[in-house]
Amino acid sequence: MAGPKAGRRRAETRQRLLDAAFDAFADEGFGRCSVEQVCERAGFTRGAFYSNFTSLEELFLAMWEQRSARMLTEVQAVLDTPTSATVREPRQVVEHVLHAVPLDDKWFRITAEFTAHAMRTPALRRAMVAREDSIAAALTPIVVTLLERAGRTVPDPRALGRALVAVHDGTLTQCLLEPDNPAVREHRIDLFLQVVLAYSTPT
Repeated sequence: MAGPKAGRRRAETRQRLLDAAFDAFADEGFGRCSVEQVCERAGFTRGAFYSNFTSLEELFLAMWEQRSARMLTEVQAVLDTPTSATVREPRQVVEHVLHAVPLDDKWFRITAEFTAHAMRTPALRRAMVAREDSIAAALTPIVVTLLERAGRTVPDPRALGRALVAVHDGTLTQCLLEPDNPAVREHRIDLFLQVVLAYSTPT
């Protein structure tokens, strides 16, 4: 049986592989990246890779799960901030939530390329759909709670969640293409606000 030290070493090895893969995928592209490239960046052998992951696809899904969990934790923390108690308008709800959702150029490049790859593989496609559904399911109650504080109720939370994901994906591209254009980010907030208003009603 592996002891605590062995468990820590394994966790550290796994994390170094995840970090190295993030940089490799962002720099080289998922489709052009190999196990060897990830191992070289991490300073490990192929044996270390395959003792943690069966493929680059499995590694990506583990990376996605980790980053999603981190993002959800940050969004959940929005509810516990002193300023969240002062939310009184739907626009404040949108601004609070978006502040906790990063605009990450590298992660966007990685996920866009992996999504195209997954579209050709039914099992990966199902895994990504399930992951996106779980993210939406976790995020939506937070938005609903904030909207309740702003005096609005959401008749169909699932529909709201799917709409928010769609707007996020679309406006994210625009923001990353024009990172220095404040009007683009303002438009992103306006679109989210329109969705929130469309899927909620005054209490």
